[in-house]
Amino acid sequence: MNLKKILMAGSFLVTASATTAMAADCGISEGRLSIVGNEFPAIQTVGAAAQSCDGLTEAKANLTADHQKINLAGMQGDPAEYTTAIVANSSIVALINEDVIRPLDDLIAAHGQNIPKNQLITINGNVMAVAFMANAQHLLYRKDILDQIGIEPPKSYEDMLAAAKMIREQGILANPLGGPYAAGWNLAQEFTNMYLGHGGSFYEPGTANVSINNEQGVATLEMLKALSEYMNPDYLTHDSNATSAEWEAGNVALMHMWGSRSGRLMDAEGSTPQVYENTMVGAPLTVGGGDKPASTLWWDGWTIAKNISDEDAEATFKAMSHAISPAILNDETMGQAVWMIEGYTPAAVNDGVFAAISMGTTPYPMLPQHGLLHTALGDNIADFLQGKESAEQTLADIEAAYIAAAKEKGFVN
Repeated sequence: MNLKKILMAGSFLVTASATTAMAADCGISEGRLSIVGNEFPAIQTVGAAAQSCDGLTEAKANLTADHQKINLAGMQGDPAEYTTAIVANSSIVALINEDVIRPLDDLIAAHGQNIPKNQLITINGNVMAVAFMANAQHLLYRKDILDQIGIEPPKSYEDMLAAAKMIREQGILANPLGGPYAAGWNLAQEFTNMYLGHGGSFYEPGTANVSINNEQGVATLEMLKALSEYMNPDYLTHDSNATSAEWEAGNVALMHMWGSRSGRLMDAEGSTPQVYENTMVGAPLTVGGGDKPASTLWWDGWTIAKNISDEDAEATFKAMSHAISPAILNDETMGQAVWMIEGYTPAAVNDGVFAAISMGTTPYPMLPQHGLLHTALGDNIADFLQGKESAEQTLADIEAAYIAAAKEKGFVN
């Protein structure tokens, strides 16, 4: 596994489940730390470790599924509310476009000599983030249920649909499929995965001119709708948290889900032995007869706010560097992620992400205009899934919404 190639190519809270960290000497004499980020276990671990540093005048974290709705606003003030945002391929773009995070080259030269170069995310010649884990969506399945209907784990979305039909017809589960299909960001991500799996390109070559109203775009929407017919009727409200809860309740047998969630779904907390003992990971699925994974490869990492004092920037940099050092790796944390940290030993729970890497999964597009397309996708796909529009009209609506936003931002004429 060459994670450096992943990063070069394009590259995902503190709760009671977070590991309690002992006070640590991070070389900080004063300065504040205020983190905003997502809420899965690996980020909980990083957040707890950063806050454990001695010498911080303030140490807090707001780790939430709504992090992408609040991180930009929270970094636009002067001083910024958050001194660091934990981001991924997609979410860093908005922060760069709005000029709210600072280049890290000077801080790395002064205090980051121990950070491996393959963790440094360089954009337009400047290091803008430090990555600490890889992530991807891949298959999760209930082994006992697949054994009951006598089939092997699916390799494609077509296989998944066939399995779902058998499970429903045999009266095992009424809605055997799941996934983070909540209208908005999550649904746009599902389109992105499926469109890439169909071999689609988002833009005309060498431009920011959108190009999704095509055969691959229609096939993508049709597959999303076919899958949704085997999901909970409220699937358009199901983000990763709600989907995970459905799985742990034993209501779902198959789904394409984030690798960063696998450990939680395979442990005993919040579930029953029948569910967690039979929860297995598989590779990303293909679609439409292709051999390209219908998924995207991601990194997660941290940034430093621009509108804060140099003292706070230095304290935050030191705390976050400590939080992704080999010291955080132990029996509890090792399986939480595919860590890009020296000393990481792969765990079986992360086989799905490793499979995504080995299959050459496409990194999520880290393009300045792509956040606008992601928003347009998330705002419009539900109309097709609910039968209000044709696939072609929905794709035309998406393109129109993107073009309007891209013209306003100067990405297209």
